[in-house]
Amino acid sequence: MEGVAVLGGAPCVSSSTEANGYGVLSYAPKNHNLRTLRLSSFTHSPLLLSSSPLLHANLRSKKNKHKHNPHIFLPHLVASLEVEETYIMVKPDGVQRGLVGEIISRFEKKGFKLTGLKLFQCPKELAEEHYKDLSAKPFFPKLIDYITSGPVVCMAWEGVGVVASARKLIGATNPLQAEPGTIRGDLAVQTGRNVVHGSDSPENGKRELALWFKEGELCQWTPAQAPWLWE
Repeated sequence: MEGVAVLGGAPCVSSSTEANGYGVLSYAPKNHNLRTLRLSSFTHSPLLLSSSPLLHANLRSKKNKHKHNPHIFLPHLVASLEVEETYIMVKPDGVQRGLVGEIISRFEKKGFKLTGLKLFQCPKELAEEHYKDLSAKPFFPKLIDYITSGPVVCMAWEGVGVVASARKLIGATNPLQAEPGTIRGDLAVQTGRNVVHGSDSPENGKRELALWFKEGELCQWTPAQAPWLWE
């Protein structure tokens, strides 16, 4: 069988091709000396296919090594295919700056369903419970003073993958690191005045909704546009 290979930048036409158990291909180019190429030089090339079990085992090993890399993603930020609920709060600075409508609009345009909404003056006890994971941080007292300094807008949103998607809409905690197009990237400049809060996991979404909304305050309804949002 005649084949074509590129060796040293020039094409060579071979009259025979052979593959042995060690993954070695031998080419006998016309008017050239016999050359031997090892497949190990081409293990990353999508152009080579081999039936060698050793080669396939090596490729599977490399794939598995990268598959379990813990730095590839954060599990709680991977969008789910299930309907979830999340707690979104416009902080006192967002309310004072008149950004409530802008923030609600971004979630509505995305296609999420609003199931709870209220203007609320947060008491100190509730703020401390909400941020209890940060209680050991030196900035905790200042954070509590900030959240209780004026009214907040409490919202419950529902949708497929809403937790991860809402975090992307909101942007990085530090607005200077948030991408343009996100709420914080467009509307805020400091971490201490970053306009909006969003649950960072489905579990925290449920916990925070139970903290900020009483029984009976959430509405269950079906949007008319639902068939155009979900399969």
